Amino acid sequence: MEILLSSELWMALLALTALEIVLGVDNLVFISIAVSRLAPEQRPRARRIGLGFACITRILLLLSLAYLARMDTPLFVVLDNAISVRDLVLIAGGLFLLVKGTLEIHDSVEGRSEDQDIDTRPSAVFGWVIVQIAVIDIVFSLDSVITAVGMVNYIPVMVAAIVIAVAVMIFASNPVGDFIEAHPSLKILALAFLILVGVALVADGLEYHIPRGYLYFAMAFSGSVEALNIAAGARRRARSGKQK
Repeated sequence: MEILLSSELWMALLALTALEIVLGVDNLVFISIAVSRLAPEQRPRARRIGLGFACITRILLLLSLAYLARMDTPLFVVLDNAISVRDLVLIAGGLFLLVKGTLEIHDSVEGRSEDQDIDTRPSAVFGWVIVQIAVIDIVFSLDSVITAVGMVNYIPVMVAAIVIAVAVMIFASNPVGDFIEAHPSLKILALAFLILVGVALVADGLEYHIPRGYLYFAMAFSGSVEALNIAAGARRRARSGKQK
């Protein structure tokens, strides 16, 4: 009971929850992009399932701290870089994001027919989208859990922070996804950000760390510029409507 009254514990929970939400932004963007191929009525359910997988994956990794520690054990050396299981997971996840982002940008630029956008076998497409989300959840969860372990030593606090952060993301997932879908240029920007994250993950796997602050700054700056473009476009449409 005394530990619940500890101000240090509550500060740690607050800081870790905020950090988990920030680290989950790229996961949320990927889920929003992945579910865009589904029928509109399926998307909210897919987002909830995807984020639920993220929560379960992070908690399971957190409870497997001994295995997580062994993931940094070198398996072999490539160009003087010791490659571990964690590095292989990061490289594979990064390559997956690069391919996924590139293909989605190509489809968005070239255009897809309605039949290509929403498959005639919705159950098969839904299952494939969930598989993609589950795979990438594992990759994004690694950084999240390793950060949590480095910040706090009390496992219940880490679990609570993860659950709260995922709950916030579930609440925000529908508005974020709908907003991205409503603005094609913003969707391209989100896909470009996924490619950027993919490059960072591959670099991490090869022991060339790119500070995440740079990525988030680039995302925030680009998003701000795009928000101004959207606002300017809305004002132009409003003025042209009044003139008519």
